[in-house]
Amino acid sequence: MQLLDGKLIADQIKTEIAKEVMDNFLNKGKNPPHLAAVLVGEDPASQTYVASKEKDCREVGFMSSVYRYPSSISESKLMEVINFLNMDDEIDGFIVQLPLPAHINSNRIIENIKPSKDVDGFHPVNVGRMALNIPSFLPATPYGIIMLLERYNIETQGKHCVVLGRSNIVSILLSRKGNPGNCTVTICHSFTPNIAEIAVSADILIVAMGKIGFVTSDMVREGAVVVDVGIHRVPAEDTKSGYRLKGDVLYDEVAKKCSYITPVPGGVGPMTRVSLLLNTLRAAKKEITF
Repeated sequence: MQLLDGKLIADQIKTEIAKEVMDNFLNKGKNPPHLAAVLVGEDPASQTYVASKEKDCREVGFMSSVYRYPSSISESKLMEVINFLNMDDEIDGFIVQLPLPAHINSNRIIENIKPSKDVDGFHPVNVGRMALNIPSFLPATPYGIIMLLERYNIETQGKHCVVLGRSNIVSILLSRKGNPGNCTVTICHSFTPNIAEIAVSADILIVAMGKIGFVTSDMVREGAVVVDVGIHRVPAEDTKSGYRLKGDVLYDEVAKKCSYITPVPGGVGPMTRVSLLLNTLRAAKKEITF
C-alpha cells in the first residue's frame, strides 16, 4: 500500500507556483495574482477555511483580500459586492465561501460571478465548458483529485471507477478523453441497491458519501485505488483541538487491501486548496478566454 499524499504533492505544486510568480510576475514588474474571498457570517469551519486560503496565498506570493459581512446582509447588498469584485481589475479571481445564510439564494449569487473570475469553478458557464471538454476553471476538489492521480501516475485508461456520492464533476473528468481519464464510471448514492457489490468491482473508488466510516474492507477489491473525500470531526479528549479528523473510509482496515489510498487528513484537502491557487494563477495569466 502507498499513500496518495496530498500534502506532499500540494507542497510541491506550491513551490512550482511560487517560482512562476517570482519569474513571470514580480521579476517582470507585474503585480502578483490576487485572490479575494467573500465571507458571510461567523461559521467556524468557513472562517478556518478562508484563513487557510490566506495562508496559502502568502506562501506562494499571491495577494489576498477577505471581504467579511454579517449574516444579516441582504441578498441585494451581497450582489453589489459581487458586482464590485467583477469590475475590479486588481482582483484576478474570487470565491464566495459557502454555505451562505438561508435567506440568500446561493445559486443566484454564483450565477452573477464573472466566469473569468470564478476560480471556484461553480458558475454554470465553467461547469458547462468542463462537461464539453472546453478550457475552464475546474471546481477545486475534483481538480485536486485528478491532479493527485496524475502526479502518482495512476493508470485510469480502461479502468472502472466507482464514485460513491453524487459527485458528477469528478465523474465527467474521469470519463472524458484524456489523461487522467478514459475511465468507465459508475455513480452510486444512498438509493443505489447493492452498493457494496458495485464498490468492490472498482479499480478506482472515490468516496464522497458524507458518512463517517461508510466504506469497509469488504467493499474494496485487492489492489484498488481509494480516494477518500469525506472529512468529519470526531471528539477526542487526548488532542489539543479536542477532535480528530476522520473520513468516509475505515482507513485502518481498508488500507491493507489497497494499492494506493488517501489519508484523512492530508489527502484530498490540501489538493483542494492548491487547486484554488492554480485556478487563480490561470486567471491572472488570462489563460482562458470567455
